[in-house]
Amino acid sequence: MSKVITALSVSVDGYITGRDPGPGRGLGDGSMLFDWYFNGDTPSREFDGFRLSEASARVFDGLASRVGVSLTGRNTYDDSGWIDGGTPHPTAPLVVVSHRPLDASADRLGAEPSASGGPSAPAGPSACGESSAPAEPSGPSASSAGPAAPSGVVPGMSDRQTLVTSGIEDAVAVAQKLAGDKDVALMGGGVVSTALAAGLVDEIVLHQVPILLGGGRSFFQELPHHVNLRLVEAVAAPGVTHLHYEVVR
Repeated sequence: MSKVITALSVSVDGYITGRDPGPGRGLGDGSMLFDWYFNGDTPSREFDGFRLSEASARVFDGLASRVGVSLTGRNTYDDSGWIDGGTPHPTAPLVVVSHRPLDASADRLGAEPSASGGPSAPAGPSACGESSAPAEPSGPSASSAGPAAPSGVVPGMSDRQTLVTSGIEDAVAVAQKLAGDKDVALMGGGVVSTALAAGLVDEIVLHQVPILLGGGRSFFQELPHHVNLRLVEAVAAPGVTHLHYEVVR
């Protein structure tokens, strides 16, 4: 069965962006969180242009190859400029969970989408294969959730995007249906925390970069209860330590 995972670059003090991220501003002052995608000699098998260390390439490509659908919240979607139809993964469609209607997103964005590609992209490419660079359309269409999808599903943002307005449970259900036998990759601290609170997350990967940013958007928000984790793997690599956890239920 499809698993729900998240794998994001994070500072030692727990931030996945720097200060003042947003449309046209990328990660704020946190672009160094993604330097490790380009600090090696090993090309990624999943993302063109990425050259990682050998250790990081094994982790990154292993996770990216598992992703069948990316699932993000509205902040990450807006900040990353995906209103133009792009998706964070080169082959996987995108599901967006938000209580705000689609036209509110268009009104809010209005102007130019943020720059795509490279480490300055707002959401950054995660080790789940999530990048803010628009990918070429391929794989299943996210708007093909089908008639059995929850009533809160709003297809048509692009042929590879679906908006779900009825909450995280429905969003995960739609994403898992689209993912088939592959996994759902969560993006953004709000979505991750909401899914954790609902007991929907199976694995968490922290790509911990040795820096204290001192501010930004946190990986984890307040949770209503403890979440126990089991360390699956720890991989030290140049510029980053990959910490892979399984959620214990």
